[in-house]
Amino acid sequence: MGLECKEGKLTTLLGRNGMGKTTTVKSIIGKVSVTHGEISFRGESIIGMPTYDIIRKGIGLVPEGRHIFPNLSVKENLVATANKNSGLATEWTVDQVVEFFPALGDRLNHMGDQLSGGEQQMLAIGRALMLNPQMLILDEATEGLAPLVRQEIWNRLVEIKQLGITILLIDKNIDEFIDISDFHYIIEKGRQVWAGSSRELVDDSDLKARYLGI
Repeated sequence: MGLECKEGKLTTLLGRNGMGKTTTVKSIIGKVSVTHGEISFRGESIIGMPTYDIIRKGIGLVPEGRHIFPNLSVKENLVATANKNSGLATEWTVDQVVEFFPALGDRLNHMGDQLSGGEQQMLAIGRALMLNPQMLILDEATEGLAPLVRQEIWNRLVEIKQLGITILLIDKNIDEFIDISDFHYIIEKGRQVWAGSSRELVDDSDLKARYLGI
C-alpha cells in the first residue's frame, strides 16, 4: 500500500499525534532522508533532491506552526520566497493573494508577529501559493483557529482545488472537511492502516474510535 494524491483532488492524511504524519510530510519535501520506498511527483522520483528543488518542481508547503517570518511585513513574507519561474501560464501575485484573503489587504505593511493566528495561517497559505505550486501540502491546517476562521480556510481550499491544484491535508477537524475531501489515509506508528473515501470513513465509527480517538 502507498499514499497517492490524485491530481486536482483533496487527499487527507490522518492519525493520532505522534503517528508519523509530519514525518511523512518532511519526507516528501526532502527534510527527512528516505531509506526505503519511493516518492515520486508527476512521474519523477524526488528522493534525494534538496528541498528547494522539490519546491521548484511544484510542491508548496504550509507547515505546522505556520513559520512565517515575524520580522518581515505581510507583503515581504509573500514575495520573499515567491517562485517567478514556475513555467505556469498564470502565476500568483500579491494582489491575487489579497483578493483570495481580503483580511490581509489592510495588513500588508504589518509585521508577521502583529497578525492574529488566523491571519498568520492565511499568510502562510498565501506564501505557499506564491510558489505557484501544482500540489499544496497543509500540515495542521486549522489547528488552534476559531470556527469562523476554520470555515474560511475550508472555503479557500475548495477554491484552490477548483483551480486544479492537488491538495494533501493534515487536520484534526474531520467533520468540518469531510465534505470537501476526496480520499483519506490513516497511519499508525508510521504505517498505513486504512485508506478509503469520505463515505467509508463517515460510516465506520469503530475505525475512527480505534485510530483517531473520535
